[in-house]
This record gives sequence, structure tokens and C-alpha cells, in this order.
Amino acid sequence: MKRLSLPVVAALVLTACATSPLGRQQFLFLPAAEMDQMGATAYNEMKEQQPTVTGTAESRYVECVAEAIVAVVDSDEQWEVTVFEDDSANAFALPGGKIGVHTGLLKVADNQDQLAAVIGHEVGHVLAQHSNERMSIQYATQTGTQLVAALAGGDSAEKQTLMGLLGVGAQYGVQLPFSRKHEAEADVIGLDLMAEAGFDPRQSVNLWQNMAANSGGSPPEFLSTHPSNQTRIEGLQARIPEAMPLYQQAQSAGRTPNCG
Repeated sequence: MKRLSLPVVAALVLTACATSPLGRQQFLFLPAAEMDQMGATAYNEMKEQQPTVTGTAESRYVECVAEAIVAVVDSDEQWEVTVFEDDSANAFALPGGKIGVHTGLLKVADNQDQLAAVIGHEVGHVLAQHSNERMSIQYATQTGTQLVAALAGGDSAEKQTLMGLLGVGAQYGVQLPFSRKHEAEADVIGLDLMAEAGFDPRQSVNLWQNMAANSGGSPPEFLSTHPSNQTRIEGLQARIPEAMPLYQQAQSAGRTPNCG
């Protein structure tokens, strides 16, 4: 692939500076509309290729939790929720307001609050534009090829990489996990979202304890870009005192989801 010249990269950096919801400086070069289109393209392809669950108590439960979360997002985005029949304890959210939840996650998230912790976290990735940040760096340092065209085409190494950058690479054989800073940022945003929506933020700790037990022991933290389960739990515990007032305000305002 042809790389962009250093002067062009420098110009991109100067014109694409942004700030995350938590105040971190970011490099976001791609227009939001283009990211939304890529998210929708990837999502529609997944729905065509993977079995989904619709019209069941299970799908309505997931939709209820997701709808409560996105209702407190300060955006006019029309969110879409799909339950995928997949045994992995996973979920994702894509630019353009697309949320996917695997049925395997429902075996690990014991209640609606724990499911809200996962969905809030994934929505946090979207709100902080983490996919855009990763793709912008890829765009600036490797290629100027139209990314949407790569997604819309047939299977290719470039398409698989782009799916990984969006955050759904596991299904395409390319694992590109979000960085530790992105994961920690999504944890904080997600915790606040679930609390504001009326879900108990303290349950986020129970969720990750379940995740740790379900994983059968994760690799040492220094071998992974993901925070270890214990580091994540400690970070959430430190943030809970700030999230609790949001939860209490939600209860006072009558925002008490009852999704089952």
C-alpha cells in the first residue's frame, strides 16, 4: 500500500484534532457521516451472514435494556439493536447507532444491571469515537484508499482489517481489540450512562467478576491491550462513588427500568 507523505500526515494531524468526552486529545480525520455509513454497512452484512434472534422474550429483554441506555444519550441518533445467536459472551456497538448483543452474554450477565454495564460500555466506545480514532490513524499512516468501498466489496485482507478497526473483527478472523486507554474510557462513560438510565452501577463490578470466572483465567495484563479483569474491577470501583448520584437521581425521577 502507498503511504502518505510526512507533510500530508502532518497536515492531517493539524486539521483533525478533537477531544474525547473525558477531555483526552484525539486525532479524528474521518467525517462522522462516513463512519456511520461504514458502521451500517458492517452491521447489515453481519445480520445477513449470522443467525439472529427476534420476537422472543430474550430479544425483548435485550432491546429494553439497550433502549433505556440510549434514551439518556445526548444525541438524535436512531439506535438499532440486534441479538445474534452466538455462544461467546460478547457485545458491540458501531458508529451509526448499531448495537449487537450475543446470546452467550446473557449466560454471564446475571441481571439487567449487568447487561446494562456491557451495553453502556459498548455505546461508550461509539460516543468517544474510538473506531474513528483507530481508522484515522490507519488512514494517515498507511493508505488513502476509500474505506467505505473496501467494506462494500468482497472479502479481502483490507476489509477484514477494517472490520477489526470498527470493533467486530472476531467474526472475520482479525482480532484488533481497543487499546487500554479506549477500554478505560468506555468503562467510565458506560458506568455513567447505566447509572443515569436507572441501572445500579455497582453491578458492573459483579459483571466483571462473572467475566473473570467465565474466562477461566485471562493472560497476564502486559500481554494484552485489554485491562485485566482485576484492573478493570478496581477502576470501576474507584468510579462508582461518582456514578451513584446519577443512579439516585434517576430513581428520584422515576427512571427505574423493569426489563425482566
